[in-house]
Amino acid sequence: MTTKEALAQLKALGDEKLRAQMMKRGAPAEQFGVKHGDIRTLAKKIKTDHKLGLALWKTGNVEAQHLAVLILEPKKLSAEELDGLVRTTSWSWVADWLCSYVIDQHPAKESLREGWMNNQNVWAARAGWYLTGERAADEAEGLDLPALLDRIEQQMAKAAPEVQWTMNSCLAKIGINHPALRKRAVAIGEKLGVYRDYPVSKGCTSPFAPIWIDAMVKRQK
Repeated sequence: MTTKEALAQLKALGDEKLRAQMMKRGAPAEQFGVKHGDIRTLAKKIKTDHKLGLALWKTGNVEAQHLAVLILEPKKLSAEELDGLVRTTSWSWVADWLCSYVIDQHPAKESLREGWMNNQNVWAARAGWYLTGERAADEAEGLDLPALLDRIEQQMAKAAPEVQWTMNSCLAKIGINHPALRKRAVAIGEKLGVYRDYPVSKGCTSPFAPIWIDAMVKRQK
């Protein structure tokens, strides 16, 4: 499948009402309004196509980048290429897919993590904090968790929305997985109030760190 053909198929799957809804949620205009399930179905049809994935990413179209994430081969990307993808992400939902399906599978992710955290590019910083949160949850050895909490306390309230989301996730994961730091993590969340009033669907857990931490800890018991 060519880039032109893939874009045509995505456009055909688009829905103007969904497109308008996505734009209200912050999505850029460069999108068709395609359901994620339909993107996944198309990806299964294409299977793996690294070259096509790279070409689709460069279009900057939201659905094209979502599709690219699903058909790329992470280990074929150099660290420089991965860094380039991170910095040219079109939207936060694409950033989350890129983290889950590509960055998590890449052997250079740890060598890039800290540099991304300290970067002025919001997508790089978002990815860096995402990876730091993952490490805090699963492989925290070598991380200075108290220092991370200090930094979150000082910076999260004023962070760009794209970065604030994964900083908050890191805060919650420290609180959930490290009992000795839980009280402080909760206190930071209460003090900053980030996502305190975030609208949540019935049955879902609030991203407000104190509520999130409490809910996850209760599930562990």
